[in-house]
Amino acid sequence: MAPAVPATMERPHFIGIGGAGMSGIAKILTQRGAEVAGSDAKDSATAQALRALGATVHIGHSAGHLAADATCVVVSSAIRPDNPELAAAAERGIPVVHRSDALARLMDGLRPIAVAGTHGKTTTTSMLAVSLDALGLAPSYAIGGDLDGPGSNARHGAGEIFVAEADESDRSFHKYAPEVAIILNVELDHHANYASMDEIHDSFETFVGRLRPGGTLVIAADQAGARELTARVTGRSDIEIVTYGEAEDADVRVLDVVPRGLTSEVTIDLKGRELTFVVSVPGRHYAHNAVAALAAGIALGIPADELATALGKFTGVGRRLQLKGEAAGVQVIDSYAHHPTEMTADLEAIRGAAGPGSRILVVFQPHLFSRTQELGTEMGQALALADASVVLDIYPAREDPIPGITSTLIIDAARAAGAEVRAEHTMAAVPEAIAGMARPGDLVLTMGAGDVTDLGPRILARLES
Repeated sequence: MAPAVPATMERPHFIGIGGAGMSGIAKILTQRGAEVAGSDAKDSATAQALRALGATVHIGHSAGHLAADATCVVVSSAIRPDNPELAAAAERGIPVVHRSDALARLMDGLRPIAVAGTHGKTTTTSMLAVSLDALGLAPSYAIGGDLDGPGSNARHGAGEIFVAEADESDRSFHKYAPEVAIILNVELDHHANYASMDEIHDSFETFVGRLRPGGTLVIAADQAGARELTARVTGRSDIEIVTYGEAEDADVRVLDVVPRGLTSEVTIDLKGRELTFVVSVPGRHYAHNAVAALAAGIALGIPADELATALGKFTGVGRRLQLKGEAAGVQVIDSYAHHPTEMTADLEAIRGAAGPGSRILVVFQPHLFSRTQELGTEMGQALALADASVVLDIYPAREDPIPGITSTLIIDAARAAGAEVRAEHTMAAVPEAIAGMARPGDLVLTMGAGDVTDLGPRILARLES
């Protein structure tokens, strides 16, 4: 039986309903029988998918979009206080619910797995959703990207497991009380909300403190920030801590990752027993994500052999090294990487999968002024792993410009690291620029968390012509 819809969420209104996190919650509520409505700045495939499920989606923001009988208004941290629908809710006394609180309520009565970390959350959450579904466990899930398989970022399932991506960027993951928590890495990011690594560690420690008694923390053994967090929380006796990675002291130890084109073969040591399985996405970074997913499933009581086989059913998630197509002998791949660690991991993965003589060309769009200010030099250094790069202007998302912070910071750092890089200030100029650079056998990565993803089809069309 489906969990009941809370009375305050029977007729919710979502401001920014098309966003990855917001749309997932809206989809699940619709599937559970709620009368969902909302608004977004522009129409999209996500908005159309919500309408197909029965939701009402308005384009643009207006106080008139808020229905008279709305039981709550759901917002994310990106919604500004002067939004007219938010102001109308305040005037009419309609409760305002943060996205994280709404997601937490959807987990009530279920067995939640919450996946956290500065990067890798979407892939790991997706791996769990696909593999658990392949085993017939019918999980519910809420993910920050669209799966290649089920083709959705969220679903209400009939099973007892709920897999959720837990966002640390605004501390909203403090709202969840998981049975199993995965922490993939702990790094300094989200500079608008965290001033130091100490603040980051404090925030993750609070998240671990939310684990249910008797629950399990699955955490990386190789990453320095995660190891420090493990040291901080080892005094908690009512949870089990399972470490994974290549470190000799890892509980689930990665023995080998063998590239097989755009897949990898992973061998692990599981309590003295070797287990080998296939991950259908390339690179060591994604292999580690799969091992974290495996450890979490084992913590829920799922047999390791069955889960390892099921993980092979995962074929990827939108924007995570997603092949967009091939034209004139050139493959175009989309990457969501926007943090230097992610950029390095994806470039190394593609380098390992590329054929002899193939070059890697990157179209990089920096995401957020604050991130560029703090990590622009490291972004430029990561681009030195490519054979050539085109760098676009910063995608602002929710931020206002910071004086003096532009893509030039990244370009200068890339050139200092020996990279071949050029600036382009308009999206329209990029397909022609790539057509002039690419030759048969090359791989082109559109990289970043903004609308750079829209360039893939345009680049392919120009290459075809």
